[in-house]
Amino acid sequence: MAQLKRLAKKDEEDVAIKIPLSSSEISDRAIQYVELDPSRFSKRYNDLLYRPVSFTFNGEKHQIQYNFCTNPYCKWHGLPQEKFTSVKSKPSRYRLSGRGKGERQSIICNDDPVGAIKGMTWGCITMPVSNWSVGEEIKRLVRIETIKDMEPDYQFHKENCDNSDATPFREPNLFYKQGKSKVGAQVWQCKTCKKKTNLMPTRKQSTTYNQKRNDILPSFTRDLLNRTPVTRTCENLEIGVSTYYHKLEWVYRRCLEFLERHEKTALARMEFPVMWLNTDKMIYSLNNVRKKGQGGREFDDVEDSQFPTHIVVTADVHSQYVFRTDVAYDWDIELDEIKLDTVLLKEDHINEFCRKNARFKDRSFFPQPPTPNDTQTEYEYKTALKEFERRGKYVEGLHVNSTYTTIAHLWLIKQLVNASEWRFVTDKDNSLITAFSRVFKDEISLSDAHHFICQVDKGKTLKQCFQEYKEGRGDLLSWGSSMMHDTRSIWNLGYLKLLDLFQDTTFHEDVVVGSDSYRKWAETPIEHPIPTKDKGFYYVDCKTDLSSLEPNEIATMILNVNDYASNTFIQQIRRRLSILERPLVTARGDGKSYIYANFNPKYAQYALTVLRTFYNYCETIKGLDGKKQTPAQRLGITDKEFKIEDILYLR
Repeated sequence: MAQLKRLAKKDEEDVAIKIPLSSSEISDRAIQYVELDPSRFSKRYNDLLYRPVSFTFNGEKHQIQYNFCTNPYCKWHGLPQEKFTSVKSKPSRYRLSGRGKGERQSIICNDDPVGAIKGMTWGCITMPVSNWSVGEEIKRLVRIETIKDMEPDYQFHKENCDNSDATPFREPNLFYKQGKSKVGAQVWQCKTCKKKTNLMPTRKQSTTYNQKRNDILPSFTRDLLNRTPVTRTCENLEIGVSTYYHKLEWVYRRCLEFLERHEKTALARMEFPVMWLNTDKMIYSLNNVRKKGQGGREFDDVEDSQFPTHIVVTADVHSQYVFRTDVAYDWDIELDEIKLDTVLLKEDHINEFCRKNARFKDRSFFPQPPTPNDTQTEYEYKTALKEFERRGKYVEGLHVNSTYTTIAHLWLIKQLVNASEWRFVTDKDNSLITAFSRVFKDEISLSDAHHFICQVDKGKTLKQCFQEYKEGRGDLLSWGSSMMHDTRSIWNLGYLKLLDLFQDTTFHEDVVVGSDSYRKWAETPIEHPIPTKDKGFYYVDCKTDLSSLEPNEIATMILNVNDYASNTFIQQIRRRLSILERPLVTARGDGKSYIYANFNPKYAQYALTVLRTFYNYCETIKGLDGKKQTPAQRLGITDKEFKIEDILYLR
């Protein structure tokens, strides 16, 4: 029987990361920390940059190493660091550029000293990441969506009972069955001490266990998904604020149970020949409020009241099914944990890309007193310490660099979806581009994955976009008539125009070096032949090498490039979730008001998961075929349309 569930706790390691440092290395750091200045100390341990990190997930061992060239046209693309010992001076495949701290350092491709691999190096520049910190972000994203069985610690006996070690599960003959409890669970009585014990009900026996006002859950969920502010919901349902957030956590947990049954299980059985993913980031302003007891007029040492916070969204281009939505914020991290890591691993003197907590960027280490050979002054140390400790007076947790969240986000989607080939659509966001290049580097090398960049002029008004839509379609029909094509289908005409274009147009340029010719990304996007009402004309580029494909294959792919899937869901976030909506104009009309803005990212994540579940399984969308189906139906993982009650009560 299915047990009642709870959210996973922080100390439960569903992802077990193997520390990439030996005990001798940690001891050596402690010795050298005092003897060396920060520059020499950081260089001594830079080899951690290219060291793989191993971890266990779902019983399988995985290894990640994301510091390599991410340019698909470079001969070093996806290859690990290597020192060519057979060549004089023993050059390496990559070198680090920049001076000082790791924030501005980058990985640069060196020329090939042996010429064993065909191709050309282009002096590519790649920003390094901490493999260890990527593993920690994967661990965080897994934890927040993991549910566990409730395992209560039953006391079946009174003190000094002769059968105190017996349980009805192992020795049922030592107990009486005493009927059922109010919630339908079995009641057992010890035959010796006569103590009665109620068992916890199973999920089927009770959906109301430990729940007051369970009848309001459907109304509560509908209010949540219809942009009703927290205070209005509390007034309408006659509940307190603490009850509101308790109900939100309960609904979130039920959504995770529903997804475990209807998403993960279904996707594990399916294989897709080609998966088109559209990833985008949404920015919302987090209300950065002080903790209780840390406010008042006497507190003049303040941080910004609003912080831009990223939400990473990935959806299927065709079905619009949203696979993941993740907030780039760790609400479980404590400053004392960073302090402990800094003291033990001496992370304040190593480069950012070698730190365990590099994903927290400005808070990746706890300021330490200057060492005898330190270049930091006492004043600089106290200033940094004061700023770091000030953070502890505000909302729990820290912002995560969105690049780390995106890498972990895509890595988990890759584990979730079984696909032979991948197509990736984003805007020209460096964090999205580099994340895809790292996570899918093997597939890119085999030409099984391609990355398309969709560029939209956001300065155009809706009126201009609609005008371009009308004129563009008219021009396309005129072009079809002039070329003597016998179709009036806009889609077919767009395909024919692209087919004609790609007879002599490519997304790369050929560079002649000596007697050889090499391909290089041209960065010359083309205009999509079919404008849309909300974007007008937009441009498409391809970051990966399409030279192995025929013009008709490229034309078909370009027609499919659009960012509608992620934009639609982000619009749903703005329209449906009050805590993540656009800021209101103040009553005076002279600024923006964030009165409904979220101040606890944990509840933003909860609300996003609830919305994602509702959107995928309950919200019907009219497709090009005229049928109204949910994204889950279009993806093929279910054959029915669900209701909110089906999710809440797991029907």
